Formats: sequence, C-alpha cells, structure tokens
Amino acid sequence: MKKYYLYVVVLYTTFLFSCSLNEEPQASASKDVVFGSENGLELYSYSFYNILPDAGAFHRGDAMSDYGAVFNFDDFLKEGGYTPEKSSGWEWEDWKELRNINYFLENNQKGEVPEDVRNHYNGLARLFRAYFYYQKVVRFGDVPWIDEPMSIDDERLYAPRDSRTLVMEQVLEDLNFACSNIQTTATDGSVVTKWVAYALKSRICLFEGTFRKYHTELGLPETANDWLKEAASAAETVMTESGYSIYTGNGGDLSYRALFTSDEPVKEEVLMADISSKNLAVLNDANWYWTSGTYGPRLSLIRTFVNTFLTLDGTPFTDVPGYETMSFYEECQNRDKRLSQIIRTPGYKRDGKPAPPNFNGYTYTGYHPIKFSLDPTSYDDGKLNTNAMPLFRFAEVLLNYAEAKAELGTLTDTDWANTIGKLRARAGITGGLTTKPDKIDSYFQQSYFPSVTDPVILEIRRERSIELALEGFRFTDIKRWKRGELMTMRWTGIYVPALNTQIDLDKDGTTDVLFYQGEKPSGLPASCTPVNVGAGSQQGLTNGTSGHLTWSDNDPRKWYEDGRQYYYPIPASALQKNDKLGQNPYWSKK
Repeated sequence: MKKYYLYVVVLYTTFLFSCSLNEEPQASASKDVVFGSENGLELYSYSFYNILPDAGAFHRGDAMSDYGAVFNFDDFLKEGGYTPEKSSGWEWEDWKELRNINYFLENNQKGEVPEDVRNHYNGLARLFRAYFYYQKVVRFGDVPWIDEPMSIDDERLYAPRDSRTLVMEQVLEDLNFACSNIQTTATDGSVVTKWVAYALKSRICLFEGTFRKYHTELGLPETANDWLKEAASAAETVMTESGYSIYTGNGGDLSYRALFTSDEPVKEEVLMADISSKNLAVLNDANWYWTSGTYGPRLSLIRTFVNTFLTLDGTPFTDVPGYETMSFYEECQNRDKRLSQIIRTPGYKRDGKPAPPNFNGYTYTGYHPIKFSLDPTSYDDGKLNTNAMPLFRFAEVLLNYAEAKAELGTLTDTDWANTIGKLRARAGITGGLTTKPDKIDSYFQQSYFPSVTDPVILEIRRERSIELALEGFRFTDIKRWKRGELMTMRWTGIYVPALNTQIDLDKDGTTDVLFYQGEKPSGLPASCTPVNVGAGSQQGLTNGTSGHLTWSDNDPRKWYEDGRQYYYPIPASALQKNDKLGQNPYWSKK
C-alpha cells in the first residue's frame, strides 16, 4: 500500500469516525457515507493496511535470526533476559486493528451497493483479519477468537483463550472467503489483489501445516497434511493463473537485487510492495540501517550460512577442497549470484569506487549486506531511501509450493524444475535444475537439520533460506521447523590467515583491514582499518591468532531446552487483569 495515500485516507476515516475505536460513529450519516457507496467502502478498506509491515519493518525483519551477527542481540535470547513482565502484544493498542475490521464487517451487510462489490470489500477485511490472527498465533499460540466489534475493556480479551485449532480454522475460512471474493487482479503493486490473497493463504497454510507436523507435542500431526494441501493448492493457483513470473530482465548479476532497490515494484514478480515517494517525503531508512555504525544493529551474515550458497554448477561449496581456509576473495568466486547481490563481494562499488566490506564501523564478520541499500552514499545519513520493498513476491509462492509438496511426498521433477529450478537458474546456477536431488549435502544437514533425511526437503530449505534472506521469514521458519537451537549458532566470519597482516579483501590493489592483538599498529594506509581480536574485545579468531573471525563468543545466546521460546509469554499485565488467560508453557519458571 502506498503509505502516503494511506495517510490521506486515515485522515478521512478519522473524520468520519470518532477518535476512540470503542465508540460508535457520532452520526448515522457517517455510516451512510461509508457503507452506502463503493467509494466509501474503498476508502475505509485502506485503513486495514495498517496491519502490514511498512518498508522499515520489512527490511529489519531478520534482525533476530540465526544467520545474522548483531551488535546487541534481543533480550528474548538472553538467559533470564525475557519475562512475562517484558512481553507485549496484548494491550488495547495491539487489538484495535481487529476492532476496526470487525466493525466494518458488521456494518457492510446491506444497502444499495451490489452484493459482489460488498463481498469484495468484505473479502479484503477478512484477509486482513486472517493476517492479524496469523501473527497472533505465531507469537502466542492460543488466542481468543473475536469476530465482533469490541470495546476498550472488552472482557473477551481477558477470557480463557480459544484453542489454536479453532482460531486457525476461522483463519482458513477468512482466507477462503477472501480468495473467492476479492475481485482485483491487476494494480500498480501497492494494494491487495486476489493473487496476494492466494499468496498469503499459501504462506499461512504452510506455516500451520509444518508447525503441526514438527511440533508433535500439540497432538495435531494427523491434521498437518490438510494444511499442506491447502498451501500447495493456493500457491498453484498463483502459479497457473496470475501471470507472474521470476524476473530476469537485468540478467543474473542484477535481477535479484533489482527487486529490492527499484523505486517501483518489479511488475513481473512483485505482487505487492510498500512504495516510497520522494515528492511526498514518505521515505525509508534502508541505507541508514545497513551502513551506519550507530543507527542499526550492524547485522552481518555469518560464515556457516554463507557456506550454504552453492557453486555455479549446482554443487555444494563445502565440497570444494580447502574451502575452510579460503580468503574472502576466493570464497566469493564461482558462487550462486545471489551472494554478490545480498552482501558486498569483490567488485562491488559505491559512487563508482570499490567498496569492500566495511570493518571501520559496520561489519563484525566481513559479510556486509547490501540487499536493501542503494549504492549512492547520499542515501546513508537519514531516512532518505526511495526504493519499494516487496511484501509479497512470486518467488515466495514457488517456495511455498515446493515445500508443501515435498512435505506431502508428492513433489515431482516437473514441480522441482518449475520452482527451485527457476530460482536457481536466475542465480546463474547450471546444474540440478530439472530433477530432484537424491544426495544429501552432509555439511548443510549437520549444520542445520541433522534429523532431516530427505534430500529434497533439505535443498528446498536451503533455497528458501537464501532466496528469502533478510526478508523477515527466518525466525518464523525456524520455529515452525522446530529448530530453535539454531538461534544459538556461533557467529563466525571470514578467514584470517595471520595477525598483523594487511588484507586486500577485493584484490583492487588497496589494503582494507588488519587484525591485531595487543598494541594497536601504527603507520597503516588510510584505507586499512585495524581491528582488535585480542583480550577485552568481543571480536576474536577461532584459532587464537588465526582462523575465522568470531563475534560475541563471551556473550552466548540461550535457547531453553523446554522449548518455551517457540511462543512469547502472555504479558503479565494481561494476566493481572484476568488469570483465566493462562501462561504459555514454562514461562512461569525463572
């Protein structure tokens, strides 16, 4: 949704409705204006978009993930650092968007507007309600299902929670209604369409199906396949009817990143995006976040994840002899072309000048992301970015389809070629595009999913991790696969052969970084940043005086063996109002 347009609409609807969402409109004329015409329904429907993440939230989505080393990790991963007293998500402010949707649905039932038009807008409302509840279930598990307008002190928010099964059945009903009734099929990429509805359905159903399959403690594995079939069917509808495709117009070296750096959504692939506007000063802060040493968490990818990017012939990089001690320059050669579009690699430039990984105030590992940032440095010092951020894109739909079919055991070679094969082909990979894999990559398996023995599922998870890197899917994926332990993975970086040696990261003839212990070296070229990897520094080396960079070894993250972190705790403030809500498992313990 165009946020600048939404701003105007919100002002309009605020005028029509009272300032407090627990009050009725001040005059029946207000209802007549909104619910008595298609224009009124359309204007009201724009208020639903508040539920979606904006561009800033989108590009920050993986700030808490297994593959990102950050300056200071979230309290949620600190032993004893997160409690019900710190939890959030249950205040009136967190439920007001649901009230807004339910008010619309209750009142959009009659009048002179044709039924199919009313159902179109009710479909939009129910799609956003499904999205709202999906987020609540991901966060808390069981939540109260409320499908009527509520007041600010509505006791239903503090009654016993409804079961996950009941809530998700209602979510599926909403999704099905939305898919059947939303009429819009083509836009400028800024609003919900029928294809966005099907894409969201595939996302939610894949989540629920795999969560039920792998979280056997729920006692719901026998229902998992029903959700996986729904996910595959929804994705297939987009694949066969929408006309979207994988964008390749800029070639293998540029097409992937163009999806995230273009001012307008790339129409071939992006179903819906958050669009910025320089003229209206509605901009995002991607450059500031991904280049500043003080504004964001300085997220850098870690070596274990970077090692999973295949070579161009489709074989594992970790099968290459000597990969463990390759220099940064060497490890970036002959790799999946998404690597050079996700992080700074040799040849990357800003303002026409070489721009290797920035150890002088940003990266801790050497794997410095560029996926969402623009190359001119003029965007770096504030909320200045004009690029659109894709909230739904065709690549995710292909991944949802492939994973659902693989989990069902029904993925064919043709399915593989039409999904994973197409994504890898865009990335310049030439091997393994038309037939399913039959060999397990032991490095990937042991590093991430040691209990998974199906090479097809393993490769689909690899592809999903890379294609959707940094887009906000990772922690939710880890939770549904029941692999929370990955959140404690050691943060390692590029290989450093020796101390006190100037390193030219991109082989452009200029040295970029030197790692030392003890006294800081002097007399270095201005281009060469000294980095302390000795005592008293959070930065280190795996072998003491050589090896891979490490970050934050002295501040380990915690994933509790009891699994409590698969959900957030119900906030203490909510339990104080009504203890019938009950606390999520183990969060009452210290």
